[in-house]
Amino acid sequence: MKKYWQPLIEFGPLAGFFLAYKLAGLMPATAVLIGLTLLALIASYWRDRRLAVTPLISGIAVTLFGGLTLYLDSELFIKMKPTLVNCLFAAILLGGWLTGRGLLKHVMGMALALSPRGWLVLSRNYGLFFLFLAALNEVIWRSFSTDFWVNFKVFGMFTCMMLFSLTQMVVMKRYMQEESTSA
Repeated sequence: MKKYWQPLIEFGPLAGFFLAYKLAGLMPATAVLIGLTLLALIASYWRDRRLAVTPLISGIAVTLFGGLTLYLDSELFIKMKPTLVNCLFAAILLGGWLTGRGLLKHVMGMALALSPRGWLVLSRNYGLFFLFLAALNEVIWRSFSTDFWVNFKVFGMFTCMMLFSLTQMVVMKRYMQEESTSA
């Protein structure tokens, strides 16, 4: 049962959002997203007795921007949320890169053993990628229908992230080998 928790916690809110959107529209879907995101954070805390920074930031953003969307009855806020969250992640990672700190190590360090240079390169690459996602979200929500944006949010961003992460396997492999040969 434990192995099913992580995908449910990570993808449950987004799946609920998509289903609610298809059945009832954006405003009910936003309410579902807020509720399931908060439940996912509670479940994650209950399971691990701590909250990881990335889901916590996303959860705060979903609650804040989703709440504004519902309170003001305006799609603008929920559509801008991915832009602002991606810009925040980009600023953190690129700020660390500019100061010589590969901050992605704090998120992925338990799963990967990279050299300090590898963490810098990976942090820079993901920082730039988050800027790309922010810009792409802006273009899509401003240029296309809400239906198109929802599909992009649910399927497109995930696909972009997976494809980009696959390209970074080369970087990870390069700097893992560098670390093991220099040790």
